[in-house]
Amino acid sequence: MDGLRVRVPAFAKLNLTLLVLDKRTDGFHELRTVFQTIALHDSLEIEFQPARRTRLSIECSVDIPGDNLILRAAEAVLTELNIKAEVRFRLEKRIPMGGGLGGGSSDAAATLLTLPVMMGRAVAAERLSAMALELGSDVPFFLEGGTALGLGRGEELYSLPELPETPVLLACSGIHVPTSQAFADLQRQPATGLTSPIHHNRMKRFQSLVAGVVCPESSSGWMSLSENDFEAAVFSRFPQLTTFRQLLIDRGGLLARMSGSGSTVFGLFRTAAVRDRAARRLTQDRSDVQWVATTLLPRNQYRRAWRRSLAPARKRLGPSVKEFGWIA
Repeated sequence: MDGLRVRVPAFAKLNLTLLVLDKRTDGFHELRTVFQTIALHDSLEIEFQPARRTRLSIECSVDIPGDNLILRAAEAVLTELNIKAEVRFRLEKRIPMGGGLGGGSSDAAATLLTLPVMMGRAVAAERLSAMALELGSDVPFFLEGGTALGLGRGEELYSLPELPETPVLLACSGIHVPTSQAFADLQRQPATGLTSPIHHNRMKRFQSLVAGVVCPESSSGWMSLSENDFEAAVFSRFPQLTTFRQLLIDRGGLLARMSGSGSTVFGLFRTAAVRDRAARRLTQDRSDVQWVATTLLPRNQYRRAWRRSLAPARKRLGPSVKEFGWIA
């Protein structure tokens, strides 16, 4: 196959709720979360050319580590398919780095999804998920998108009914919160097992939230059950984030939470008009913060965006495109 170029989106995510439970024997913490993709996305351009020797390069609108997840994902795909190629990446970053929105994980998943299609070689879904998990706990979620229950490290995923395209306003402060630092700051009680009295009430609350998301007639009732265990630890180090959360509520937010291990704080709004009014006022009052208007992104729209982006590669592949699962 001759050289091929595509441009694909790498969407951000929110954690609508996030519990950090016991530390596991593998050193990771047991998590309970609800993931949700949003329309905010990075843009990743990929050029693929078969070659005698593999060469990977990346250009980015911001400084990123040389050993980044995109290049690691590309190496994993080429190794898995035993293909040598010259692959060039150009990444336009729109998702704040270190903000708890999963930008790096989404970029990696975009690479895992796109390169096999460009090569005309499918990777089994189970193997692709395993490759994603090797890159990071959040990466498997971005292979599917939408609304999903996350257990274990966050990699045990169960699709949930889609939430509507709820308007979202992000408070992006530019504060970088390394996940390792957030865990280090997080003060937990000694591990006593998931069925212990310490966790019992919290697990019931989490189950009620998931049930609220599943049942459409519950409307936004689940929002009152949302929590993020990282907030206390991260807010104590960066107290201004507490202010941003309160500002979102004061300006009409139905729910305001920090996403992941921070530092982005998000607000969900009843209508786009209320959100946009809040964005204008907050931009005037707090110009030191970037206020980004977006929406929740359901799974069907997530997949539609991917199919549009991969149309050039899919056209080249012809009948064999059916091998590529939902992106076909």
